[in-house]
Amino acid sequence: QVQLIGSGGGFVQAGGSLRLSCAASGLTFSSVTVGWFRQAPGKEREFVAVNWNGNITYFTNSVKGRFTISRDNAKRTVYLQMNSLKPEDTAVYYCAAAFGSGRYLKENQYQHWGQGTQVTVSS
Repeated sequence: QVQLIGSGGGFVQAGGSLRLSCAASGLTFSSVTVGWFRQAPGKEREFVAVNWNGNITYFTNSVKGRFTISRDNAKRTVYLQMNSLKPEDTAVYYCAAAFGSGRYLKENQYQHWGQGTQVTVSS
């Protein structure tokens, strides 16, 4: 049974930082693509970042230069380091895993999802 457990969300002031973690079990973590998505109140879930084939990464434009995504295959964990946070980053953040390796930007490319963790950025 595959499980993704997200953690690390919280409340932070604009300009602050948070690091989200997502621990995986039940799959061969080193061979999957891992991504982060987010859903703000009243909006659809959107792509944030993806990591594949070791440490190739890609980000949505609004977070480039502020967020980094990394993985520790030994710990079966993916991280989303979020710096210079803005109020518009407020959302529930979801980690996801996809079989295969590639720049997967769409929700339907991912087979497994974490439960979501709330990030709130105050102005």
